[in-house]
Amino acid sequence: MGELGNIKIADDVVKTIAAKAASDVQGVYKLAGGVVDEVSKILGKKRQTNGVKVEIGENECKLEIYIIVEFGHPISTVAKEVQQSVLNAVSGLCGLNVAEINVYVQDVKIRTEDDPKEEAITNETVDDSNDAKTE
Repeated sequence: MGELGNIKIADDVVKTIAAKAASDVQGVYKLAGGVVDEVSKILGKKRQTNGVKVEIGENECKLEIYIIVEFGHPISTVAKEVQQSVLNAVSGLCGLNVAEINVYVQDVKIRTEDDPKEEAITNETVDDSNDAKTE
């Protein structure tokens, strides 16, 4: 307890920070939700913390991150970068000591033309090639 009283950080706050940090790592296709996340999805509830589980103690926390890796990226490198990114975000923003960050790679995803992220890149490429042809 500090001079002014206690500070309690909700589990969902840590989950949100960890989910954002993990999602921002290059090579992470998306976070992989478990059974609870799939049921929420069916019921129409969108959870931004899919694939993140957290246990918060007095001054430390343990996290489990479930990810899908984009094909072509070294899986162990992506997993280590997720650990480091989540560590920096959670300890920096919450002030918690992070005891463990376990990363579980659930699948590998190959980007397709139907993927919205890929379409945005493809459209930019097409626009550039059209500009080159008109000049």
